[in-house]
Amino acid sequence: LLKNYISAAYMTAQKLSEESGVSESTVVRYANELGFDGYPKLQQALRSLIKNKLTSVQRIEVAEERVGSDIFTASFMADIENLKNTLAKTDRDEFNCIVDLLLNANRIYIVGTRSSTSLASFLNFYLSLILDNVKLVHNASGSEIFEELLRVRQGDVVFGISFPRYSKRTVDALHFAKKQGAAVVALTDSKQSPLADMADRTLFAGNDTASFVDSLVAPLAMINALIAAVGQRKRTEISQSFAKLEDIWEEYNIYDKDK
Repeated sequence: LLKNYISAAYMTAQKLSEESGVSESTVVRYANELGFDGYPKLQQALRSLIKNKLTSVQRIEVAEERVGSDIFTASFMADIENLKNTLAKTDRDEFNCIVDLLLNANRIYIVGTRSSTSLASFLNFYLSLILDNVKLVHNASGSEIFEELLRVRQGDVVFGISFPRYSKRTVDALHFAKKQGAAVVALTDSKQSPLADMADRTLFAGNDTASFVDSLVAPLAMINALIAAVGQRKRTEISQSFAKLEDIWEEYNIYDKDK
């Protein structure tokens, strides 16, 4: 197990027993002796341990062992499980506190790099239609990300998004914002995430994947819910804003109306 913990993290108890040359009951007892409530808990701990360590090549190897040839079904089922787990485990009080933070912020800065760039852009697009104090911190290299956060201060909210393998640039940006006195909100995968360590408020979304591709389905669903909740609280204002936007879209033929 110590030598092959990466592979073991995705093996059933039966498969691990076959690979180890011991009985399945021995595997289960071993998990209990280590202090886990059954083999699935040991497996869960191993997955959390390796999540931020797997290279892309290792992800491909693990995916081949886990899903076999039916990657289509495996991918959909992984996303469905992520959605179910995220819905069941989300702390609604924490969610509502984050909605309050966003509504009361002087400025909202959204930070997401690498594969989380798309999530950050989506959140920025819709929040900017509801609120007039939202800024997307662009996926910059070097010191530019800090330059975009130069004026962040107490009363502002910095919303960081990152999933394994966690972006050091995002972690550093949140650390900088925290030092400036801003409230830090994180959207990430687990309490073991470096974002969760420094955030004042945190939302967790499952992103277990059936392949080397990052699963962003549950994180996007969480962002959808967050936007909807903010919009619901600002429904009078956004009704006026969207009425104006509809006139603009009509005047400049933004949408194809032929179909």
